[in-house]
Amino acid sequence: MSRTTLDTPPAAPDAHAPLSHGLKQRHLSMIALGGVIGAGLFVGSGAGIAAAGPSIVIAYAVSGLLVMLVMRMLGEMSAAYPSSGSFSAHAERAIGPWAGFTAGWSFWVLLCTAVGLEGIGAAKIVTGWLPGTPEWAWVALFMVVFCVANLAAVKNFGEFEFWFAALKVGAISLFLVLGVLAVAGVLPGTDSPGTSNLTGQGGFLPHGSEGLVVGLLASVFAYGGLETVTIAAAESRNPVQGVARAVRTAMWRIALFYIGSMAVIVTLVPWDSKEVVEKGPYVAALDHLGIPGAGQLMNVVVFVALLSAMNANIYGSSRIAYSLVERGQGPKALGRVSAGVPRVAVLVSCVFGFVCVLLSYWRPDDVFPWLLNMIGAVILVVWIFIAVSQLLLRRRVEREAPEKLVVRMWLFPALTWVALAGMAAIFVLMARQPDTRVQLYSTGGMTLFLAAVGYAWQRARAAR
Repeated sequence: MSRTTLDTPPAAPDAHAPLSHGLKQRHLSMIALGGVIGAGLFVGSGAGIAAAGPSIVIAYAVSGLLVMLVMRMLGEMSAAYPSSGSFSAHAERAIGPWAGFTAGWSFWVLLCTAVGLEGIGAAKIVTGWLPGTPEWAWVALFMVVFCVANLAAVKNFGEFEFWFAALKVGAISLFLVLGVLAVAGVLPGTDSPGTSNLTGQGGFLPHGSEGLVVGLLASVFAYGGLETVTIAAAESRNPVQGVARAVRTAMWRIALFYIGSMAVIVTLVPWDSKEVVEKGPYVAALDHLGIPGAGQLMNVVVFVALLSAMNANIYGSSRIAYSLVERGQGPKALGRVSAGVPRVAVLVSCVFGFVCVLLSYWRPDDVFPWLLNMIGAVILVVWIFIAVSQLLLRRRVEREAPEKLVVRMWLFPALTWVALAGMAAIFVLMARQPDTRVQLYSTGGMTLFLAAVGYAWQRARAAR
C-alpha cells in the first residue's frame, strides 16, 4: 500500500448524501442507552453462567473493558468523521479501500443474519404464549412491520428504538433494584443468600480456567450492537455531540447493566440451576425471588429486546450497504435513496434476513450451521479494523485538524495496543476451543475472500 493511498481520503459522499437527518438527540440518547442492553445479554448469558459459574462476573468485566476501549476508539473517529459507514468508512480512510470493503460487507452479512436469528427467537417466545401457531409466520410478521417502518422514514426507526430502549432500561433497572434489595436481605419475603451461591457448588471457579475462558468468549459476543449509535449519529442534526455523549457514558452503562446484573444473578441463584439456561438467567432470578408474574414479565422484556435488535440491525445493515455503495464498493441499485431513506438497501437486507430464517427450517443441519459459523467471529474482525484505523488516523487528525478530536482515546497509543493484544488473545482462546475453532476458521475464510475481492477491486480502480 503506497503512502499516497494512505493519505488520500476515500470518496466520502456521506457529507452530501440525500439521507435525512430525522433522528433527534433524545433518539440518539436512548439508542446509546438501550443499545448496550442487547438480546445477547438476556438470551445468551445463561450459557456463559453455566460454563463459568460465578466467575462469569470476571468474564464480563474483562470483556467489558475491551469493549469500552473499542467504543472509545470508534467514538474518536466517528466524532471526527461522522459517517453512516462508521468503522467501514474509517477503515477505508486509514488503511485503504479494500479494508473498508472487507469490514463493511462482513458486518452487513452479520447484521442481516442476526435479523433472522432475532426474529426466530422472538417467534419462539410468541409460540410459547400461543401454542400451535407457526414460528415462520410470526417471523414474517415482525420482518414486515420493521421493514415497513424502516422504509418510511428514519424517524420511525428512532421512535421504535426510543420506546424499546425505555422499556429495556426501565426493566433492567427495576431488576437491579430488586436484586440488590434481595441480596441485602431487605426485600420482603426473602432472605439474603450471603455468599453461599458464590462459594458453593464447586466454588467461584467451578470448571477452572477452561470454564472461565468459555464464559469470556460468550460474554464478548453479548456486547454486539454498541456500534449502531455511531451509524445512526450521521442521520442526526448534531452527530458530533451525539457520538461524544454516547461514548462518554459507555463505561458506566456497561458496568451497571452487564457486570452489575451478572453479579446479582450469580449471587441470588445457584449457577448450576437448570432454570438459568432453560428459562434464562433473569427469569430464573425473578422466579427464585417468588415475585408473582415477574418471570413472565421478564419474558416480555426479552421479547422486546429481540424486536429492538431486529429493528436496529435492519437499520444498521441498510446504512452500511448504502455507505459502501456511495463509496463505489457495491451494486449501485443498493444506493438509491427515496425520501431520505435507502429503500432498496432496506428491502435487500430484510430479504437476506428472511432467507436465513427459511434456511433454518429447510437446511438446519448443513447450510444454516455453516452460515452461523461464518459470522461467529465477525465482530472481532471489525474491532481489529477499528483499532488499526484509530492508530493510523489519530496522528493524521492531530496533524491536519486537531479541532476534530472532540473525543480522545485514553492513553493513546498504549491502550490501543492493549486492546489489539486483547483481541489477539481472544482469537487464540477461540482456536483452543473445539466449538469456537470452527467459527474462527469459517469467519477467517469469509474475511480473506472479501479482502481479496476488495483488493482486486481497488487495484482495478487504480489502473483506470
